[in-house]
Formats: sequence, C-alpha cells, structure tokens
Amino acid sequence: MAEEKKRTRQPNGRSSIYQAKDGKWHGRVTVGIRDDGKPDRRHVERKTRAEVTLAVRELEKQRDAKTMKKPGKAWTVKAWLTHWIENVASLAVNDNTMVGYGVAVRKHLIPGLGAHRLDRLKPEHIETFYAKMQANGSKPATAHQVHRTLRTALNEAVRRGHLGKNPVQLAKAPKTGEYEVEPYSVQEVQRLLKAAGQNRNSARWAVALALGLRQGEVLGLRWEDVDLDGGFLVVRRSRHRPQYAHGCVDPCGRKAAGYCPQKRRTNPELSTTKSRAGRRAVGLPEQLVDLLRAHLRAQEGERAAASKRWEENRLVFPDEHGRSPSHRRDWAEWKALLAEAKVRDGRLHDARHTAATVLLILGVPERAVMSLMGWSTTAMAARYQHMVDAVRSDVARQVDGLIWKPETAHPDDNGAGGTPVSAN
Repeated sequence: MAEEKKRTRQPNGRSSIYQAKDGKWHGRVTVGIRDDGKPDRRHVERKTRAEVTLAVRELEKQRDAKTMKKPGKAWTVKAWLTHWIENVASLAVNDNTMVGYGVAVRKHLIPGLGAHRLDRLKPEHIETFYAKMQANGSKPATAHQVHRTLRTALNEAVRRGHLGKNPVQLAKAPKTGEYEVEPYSVQEVQRLLKAAGQNRNSARWAVALALGLRQGEVLGLRWEDVDLDGGFLVVRRSRHRPQYAHGCVDPCGRKAAGYCPQKRRTNPELSTTKSRAGRRAVGLPEQLVDLLRAHLRAQEGERAAASKRWEENRLVFPDEHGRSPSHRRDWAEWKALLAEAKVRDGRLHDARHTAATVLLILGVPERAVMSLMGWSTTAMAARYQHMVDAVRSDVARQVDGLIWKPETAHPDDNGAGGTPVSAN
C-alpha cells in the first residue's frame, strides 16, 4: 500500500493519478495552454482509484475531442450574450444585422434564457422558450430569427472554448411560417411599368422589376455607379432605415426613441452592401438604359427648377429636392403604383422575387442568377424559384401533349383509323 500511495512523477504533459495523505485519490490532466501561456492542468478528486481513473479519462476525452471548457468562472447565458453582442458580433456583420441581433438578444433571449448557466443550457430549455415566445404572441418569423441569433452566438462560444457543444444544434427550430410569394406575371409587370411611366422616377420601378435590386440598394444608387454607355451598374452600398436613441436629458415620456424631440440617430445612413456577393455589377437591358437616360434628363430639369433648394447628392432616385426619400415614402409610392395599375397587392420585396423568378424560368444558370441577385448561398435560389400561373399552365400543356398525344397510324398498321390499340 505504501508503494501505491507514492506519487509517481509523469513526463511533462502526461496525466497523473495519486493518493494523498488524506486517503483521497487525485488526478491531474494537461488539457491545453491558458491565456497567460502556462499549461492548463485540470485537477479531479475522488474517493477511490477507480473513480478518479474514470474522471481522468473523461477529461482526456474532452481534451482530445476539443470540447473542453475554459477555466474560470462559468458564464451565464446573459453574460455571454451581452459580451457577444457588445464585443464580438459587430466585428463581423453590418449595421442592419446588428439591429436584428440586438432585438433578439435584449428583448427575447436574455429575459427568456439569461439566468441559465451557459454550460448547462439544454435543448429542452430552448424548445420550451420558443414555445412560450409563440404562446405570448411572437410571430413564427420572429421566433426563427431568435433561433438563428442564439445559434450564431453559441457557435462562437464553442469556438472559443467556453462551451463544449452547441445545444441549439439539437433543439428543434420553430417553424418559420414562410410568406408564400406568387411573383407578378409578365402581364402584371407590363401594367406596372405602363402606370409607372405616367409618374416621376418611373425608372425606379423598372430597376426593381427587371434587376431585382433590394430597396436599400436602389435608394443608395448614385450616378457614378451607373455606366449608361457600357450598359451596366455597380451595386456598392445600401441605404439603411434610421435607428434612434433618446437624446433628452430629462425623460421626454416617449416610449419609442424615434418620437423623442431630441432623438439622435445611432446607425449610419449608408454602408457598403451586406456581403461580398452583394457588391456586384449588373448588366442593363437596352430598354432600361433608354429609361435611365430619359430619367437623367428629367432629373436635370428638376434640379434647374429647384434651384437653391436642390441638395446635390448625385442620387439616381432622389426626391424633388435631391435628397434620398425615406423607405416609408418609397413603400407608399409602390402601394400607390399597384393601385393605379390595378395589380394585386404585394410587398415591395415581391418585385425582387419577380426578377429572380424570371431569370430562373428563362434558364439562366443558377450561378449567374446568384451573381446578378447578390446571393451568397445556393439555398437562396430555392427560396426564389417560384412558378407563375402562366408558366405553370404552359408546363401542364406540354406534359399533356407529350403523354396524351394521339399516335400517328403507321402505313403497315392494320386498320384505317390510326387509333392506338390498348394492350391487355
């Protein structure tokens, strides 16, 4: 027994098991390097040698699988999400994405899951939280956005060693309740463009329906981005919806910061487009080049009429005084155009769905469509690949003609009618 109690010195980095003077068994395992550069050596204590051996092997297993948590005080979900949103996420995503992350973290995740210890968060906790969100009236799309945000935040915790595995990967994601989009038909697009031709900035809607640019991309276009002689434009930036914070010293009593008399904007008006794929060159059809030339001439007339009231921003689609119109005004003009053209109601983003669908139906290769639309993943193509009624009916007619086409009588066939004979 005396031999067994003796601690045997192991080579550097090797695990060790020994019995101390108090009779308890101890194990030490080197699992990596600490932030200060010294070896990260973990200690376990058990009553018997067999128990401590199992504990040592478990530590070695976690070390080898790279699921070992970092030393120090365990994070709570609230502490990690707060650190992630304030110090990590903003380095990798744009301002619009950060707004969505902030709402998901502060309004939903911290109140719902913040008290849990990060390393003890289970898929069941997350699924129960999703169910409560939707029971309390959150839309499916909101719950799914929260799910994606939590998954991204905890993936980073795993990558940094604060968490062994991401429980969100095992949790059942809430159903999205996706908006069913039926892109506008060719006839509807023609009616929209005809009605737009009676109003100012008519080329704005041609750009949306033919090229599928996002609203922020259209509102951020400047003339230096458009090469009418070369027949293309370059998408470089996007205009953001404003986000505000209270600027009042004494509380103004307004719940929403946007109504504060001293409100201050917290996000930039313009930023580069949301991904490398989003920064792209897009070819212009000849008809659209003609529309943009006419639009430029009309804008020069507006500039002369406005005189000193004109603010020179070189925007392609400004308001009557050269300023970029608000997203709300742009949306209202789209709704008015739908009513004027007597076309069914739809979202402004449906114009983008229409452009994408037309490209896919015309047989443009998926990679080319991705480049034109500014998609970074092939999964986006599937979301936009809708079939308009006219095309669906045309496919049905082709199938009908192929399968049920009457057989032509062969000269050698018996009988004069040429009617196919059914085989028993």
